[in-house]
Amino acid sequence: MTLCIAIHRHSFMDNLVQPFHHLNPYFVQNPQTHMQPRSYSPTSVSVGISEPQVVSSPQFSSPKFSPFFHPLDNLGELKTLNSVREFHAQMVKLPKRGSSVTMDGSMMKSYLEFGDFVSATKIFFVGFSRNYLLWNSFLEEFSSFGGDSHEILEVFKELHNKGVEFDSKALTVVLKICLSLMELWLGMEVHACLVKRGFHVDVHLSCALINLYEKCLGIDRANQVFDETPLQEDFLWNTSVMANLRNERWEKALELFRRMQFASAIATDGTMVKLLQACGKLRALNEGKQLHGYVIKFGRLSNTSICNSVVSMYSRNNRLDLARTVFDSMEDHNLASWNSIISSYAVNGCLNGAWDILQKMESSSITPDIITWNSILSGHLLQGSYEMVLTSFRSLQNANFKPDSCSITSALQAVIELGCFNLGKEIHGYIMRSNLDYDAYVCTSLVDMYIKNISLDKAEIVFHHSKNKNICAWNSLISGYTYKGLFNNAENLLKQMEGEGIKPDLVTWNSLISGYSMWGHSEEALALMNRIKSLGLTPNVVSWTAMISGCCQNENYMDALQFFIQMQEENVKPNSTTICSLLRACAGPSLLKKGEEIHCFCVRHGFVDDIYVATALIDMYSKGGKLTVAHEVFRKIKEKTLPCWNCMMMGYAIYGRGEEVFTLFDSMCKTGIIPDAITFTVLLSACKNSGLVMEGWKHFDSMKTYYNITPTIEHYSCMVDLLGKAGFLDEALDFIHAMPQKADASIWGALLSACRIHKDLEIAEIAARNLLRLEPYNSANCVLMMNIYSSFERWEDVERLKDSMTAMGMKIPNVWSWTQVRQTIHVFSTEGEPHPEEGEIYFELYQLVSDIRKLGYVPDTHCVLQNIDEKEKEKVLLSHTEKLAMTYGLIKTSDGSPIRVVKNTRICQDCHTAAKYISLARNREIFLRDGGRFHHFMNGECSCNDLW
Repeated sequence: MTLCIAIHRHSFMDNLVQPFHHLNPYFVQNPQTHMQPRSYSPTSVSVGISEPQVVSSPQFSSPKFSPFFHPLDNLGELKTLNSVREFHAQMVKLPKRGSSVTMDGSMMKSYLEFGDFVSATKIFFVGFSRNYLLWNSFLEEFSSFGGDSHEILEVFKELHNKGVEFDSKALTVVLKICLSLMELWLGMEVHACLVKRGFHVDVHLSCALINLYEKCLGIDRANQVFDETPLQEDFLWNTSVMANLRNERWEKALELFRRMQFASAIATDGTMVKLLQACGKLRALNEGKQLHGYVIKFGRLSNTSICNSVVSMYSRNNRLDLARTVFDSMEDHNLASWNSIISSYAVNGCLNGAWDILQKMESSSITPDIITWNSILSGHLLQGSYEMVLTSFRSLQNANFKPDSCSITSALQAVIELGCFNLGKEIHGYIMRSNLDYDAYVCTSLVDMYIKNISLDKAEIVFHHSKNKNICAWNSLISGYTYKGLFNNAENLLKQMEGEGIKPDLVTWNSLISGYSMWGHSEEALALMNRIKSLGLTPNVVSWTAMISGCCQNENYMDALQFFIQMQEENVKPNSTTICSLLRACAGPSLLKKGEEIHCFCVRHGFVDDIYVATALIDMYSKGGKLTVAHEVFRKIKEKTLPCWNCMMMGYAIYGRGEEVFTLFDSMCKTGIIPDAITFTVLLSACKNSGLVMEGWKHFDSMKTYYNITPTIEHYSCMVDLLGKAGFLDEALDFIHAMPQKADASIWGALLSACRIHKDLEIAEIAARNLLRLEPYNSANCVLMMNIYSSFERWEDVERLKDSMTAMGMKIPNVWSWTQVRQTIHVFSTEGEPHPEEGEIYFELYQLVSDIRKLGYVPDTHCVLQNIDEKEKEKVLLSHTEKLAMTYGLIKTSDGSPIRVVKNTRICQDCHTAAKYISLARNREIFLRDGGRFHHFMNGECSCNDLW
């Protein structure tokens, strides 16, 4: 039923103006009754009327705004609040003349001018006409004169307690005010009263309830109000859809839209725009097409905003062709239209197309704005074209545009990726001069840049001087501390963060988890996971992936696999990043069996089409010795990226198959993909592992000449390794002295390894002296030099090096090898417990050595760093861990299956020779990964061509 006023209008007004009838002397003597009309500036407190506010912003709250508040002629003569009240009493008692709307509006205006907000509000609730437009006009007037919306609610409660009943229009306004003031309890009381009385709730009241509950209690309560409303009109449908869209309930919003169609409700233009955006975010192409059909059916194509949203929707669903078709079919293109299609091309990687459209835009006499340029910058950034980001950034400035926070953050991200931090400092200077340092996103990007530049002190300065820090800035600095292993600093910053009222989110905790895992503190990382749970948060896929990735970076591969098992036990589904980390864990120690299991998992769960997962699979199978499978995965990739090509080429390079590498390189170049610095590291690695000196020089020289790539220390190391292993030791030494960069340990280590192969003691001692200076505590260099001395039977020098290592506290590291049989890994180590089947292994090994001696094998006793007789040296050679692992593999695996062995140090010359003969004698393939490279033994030969 419709609520009516329980107390007659005249009787209530009699009570309201009763003092004026007798001219009570109080009102004459009280100075307040003679106060002058108030004058309030537009900056007075305002309550919005547009959703979700109640009264419009102050700039529209002028006494001249509403046509319903023109003062009556008589009111212009009233100079005091007392006279206004007296006049009001007379107006109530006299017969009506003219419009009651005009009279009530004028009286309210007069009360507001004298600051009597209570009287004005009482007229508003009791005497004013029931019209939404008039009521909203009053609220604007109320705000413009400095009224506090809480006073309206107080008057409402006072009248309600006196028995005044209100209709739906009045209650709608009250609920809107409750929304703007977050007065949930009063709003709930109003709702409860309506339910109790069985009150008919009209569409506006229902919408006000939906908006109130959405803002204060959550979208589920708002949806409940919608479902319980019997009469669902168009306005209500649109309000419910928009509420769900605001709360990112994209699927629910689309479901409501479908139900709208069955109810013959019409969606507004604003609703259509937001629904199309939702389809873009969800990558819901089919639903987006249906919405496009709806737009066509109901003739909305003339609405430019809707068409722009259709273009964006198709773009985000990777249908650039349809986006362009819609754009070309539009009758009118505004600036937003051009920006939308340019952004579509840029985000989808068609940057040449984006530039072409930009030129057409300019030829159409439409000037690009900063949003246009930001779209171009974002496109280059997404495609990894970081140089082009900075080029476009300069073009933006040359076009006399002032970079905004979006432009700055894109440029800083490019600076981080390229490592050109001097330019980053220049941009920082621009930020300070342009007063952009107030922006939270700019602050976060600066902190991140200095952290990546290993300038943690500067990152701290930027952070602490920033006035507007969002949670991302806090997380960035915490991440910087954990990356450096400064966990006390990170924990202290976490406490400071909580002290300033900022609640850590999962990103905060995940940064700490990743840091602890990466630094090998797996137990602390797991404790953090439990701490997250105790705080009421649920570790998500990012949390677990952070642990797995951190373990992989610290080479704790078995921990990474164990965490994946726990992740599955807690029903957390992995994403592509998790899978890539797991495959890296399997590729690290060549856990081929586990890698194959993860590949099956990828097939079952649809990860194989992900380019990053496919690339990780190529890497895993290559390092596991299954190049054929790796190439099959590579072949099935439709859109091959540069990292994908690099990974496949490296797979062939590590096994010394240089010709296949060069064939792939030529194929890649024909597709239009430009090689990068990593590509040339792969090419030079192929050359050094295959002994192709001339090819190596050709590719090294082409880096700067044809591709403008400056060689790094890694490229120089490959060239030294190539020249040294090919026997050009003097040329390698001259190359080192001619390098523009200072040689590091990798350079001298490559030269020392080459000296072992070619037995050049003089250059070996030069390399060893430099290594001792750069890495004084690296025992591997000493062991390698002892091998060289022992090959010349210089036992005094061997003992001298041993004594030197003892004096410096260095020990020869524990040497181990392992092989996997079925699901069990069997480790053979120089320290610790012997293998339980050691007797059977040595029995088979003696028989094996006897067989390969018949084929020409002669033990190389120079590999024994002890001055003992030859027979004893041969016994020592039999105990080498890689021989034991190969022998056990032969015992436990069926004929024809390959043997796979992993060793933590470089394989010795004798074991390398023995492995070649074993592959011939037992007709088996042997894949051995040592501390330096990969070896594939087959039919008495090794893929390294004896250059290792």
